[in-house]
Amino acid sequence: MANESMRQNWTDGAAWWVANEAVFDAVFAPVTAAILAAARPEAGQRVLDVGCGSGTLLEAGARAGASVAGVDISEGMAAAARRRVPEAGVIVADAQTADLLAALPGDPFDLVVSRFGVMFFEDPEAAFANLRSATAPGARLVFACWRTAAENPMFGMGSSVLSARLDPPPGPEEPGAPGPTAFADRDRLAAILEGAGWAPRIEAFDFTVDYGYNGTDGVEERLTSVESGGVGRTARAQLLPRIGPDGWDALLDEVRAELRRHLVDGVLRFPGAVWLVDATNPR
Repeated sequence: MANESMRQNWTDGAAWWVANEAVFDAVFAPVTAAILAAARPEAGQRVLDVGCGSGTLLEAGARAGASVAGVDISEGMAAAARRRVPEAGVIVADAQTADLLAALPGDPFDLVVSRFGVMFFEDPEAAFANLRSATAPGARLVFACWRTAAENPMFGMGSSVLSARLDPPPGPEEPGAPGPTAFADRDRLAAILEGAGWAPRIEAFDFTVDYGYNGTDGVEERLTSVESGGVGRTARAQLLPRIGPDGWDALLDEVRAELRRHLVDGVLRFPGAVWLVDATNPR
């Protein structure tokens, strides 16, 4: 696989994400709904989910009667998707370089979807061109990706407490580098998609990141997300041997205290900002 660093990242984090699938599905439910409203999967279509994770969009596509397939760079994620949607064909591959129709035999795809699964390519134009090569004329690509970190407080909410203790602390991401905010620049994203042969429409979609979805204040649910993320896993690996279990528990209490300082009406809620992309293969 060309994208080895991302494969390792998602392989390492898969167990955390899968174990807390219900949290992520609830928190990102508005984004999932927006993707599905735009994509409109239906019976008779062949649908590919890129970066399918544990299978949220696969499940929705199957429920609509579509023939669904998924690709993910992590075996742990793919295995979870297969358990959740047994009728889906799910492969472990880098969608940037894989021959998708050879690995998932059948007609070209009518629809490609993704929820936060396309921002990690080393060469995004090549990746989107590769995806287009697996689609039928007139096929659509519908996905959501994050806008800027400044518009998304969740990127630092709680995890900043842990990152401040790392040695060295993580620096700012290079603009456009593979990662959550790789496509924050709308013009760059449009140019990449057009260069790959897609005709894109890109719209801003704002939503509320609500960690109190289950009637709690959301602090423990957000703490789960913090521990599941790259900073949380790195902090645990680096700090636990140094400060011991009691020290780690105390540090997590600091995270909880930071989160409680951001409660709104007793609940942890904050804004989320994504691009919702609906692109067509015009060939």
